[in-house]
Amino acid sequence: MLVALVALTAIDLGTKEWALDSLSTPRLPGQAAPVCEPDDEGRIAYQRQPTPSRPLIDGVLDLTYAENCGAAFSLLRTAPGWLRLVVFGTTTIGAAFVLISMFLRAVGGPLFAAAVPLIVSGAIGNNLSDRPRHGFVVDFLQVSPELFDYPIFNVADIWITIGVVFLLIDGMRRPREVTVEPPAALPVAPDAKPQ
Repeated sequence: MLVALVALTAIDLGTKEWALDSLSTPRLPGQAAPVCEPDDEGRIAYQRQPTPSRPLIDGVLDLTYAENCGAAFSLLRTAPGWLRLVVFGTTTIGAAFVLISMFLRAVGGPLFAAAVPLIVSGAIGNNLSDRPRHGFVVDFLQVSPELFDYPIFNVADIWITIGVVFLLIDGMRRPREVTVEPPAALPVAPDAKPQ
């Protein structure tokens, strides 16, 4: 599991560094805005300047730089930075502890075992790496808007989604242990004679 966890985390962080270098440029001095703080109109300025989107799979998937200050679907995006760091960091550490301890106790089947490194590496990449370093999560994968309007995401989001699907399938596949107690024997009267 450790090898998978390290490899998956490295892939996620490597692709995000690539996105920072290839899909955005630094802002000029004096153009920087506070990290993830909304202005008077509620807009949050990016810390880096996005370059134009490029197709990864023409008509299906584009490479588009984005900075996500919140969780999935921008949940808590306007909360103070310290609060986001505490909430997301605590949640990540707690979930990782629970999942790894269940893995070590051999809870679940093979899909559960595969889900643990996927979910933990995705959470580490987004909440224990990106948020402390940048103040936001680097996203760069976008379903082509002509096909479907879906939020921009990253490799960690893919890992987490696959891991959750594995958890759900594993939970549905495992037979529930049902213990049925045999009925109590009927008492036999002491003076009853067998026939």
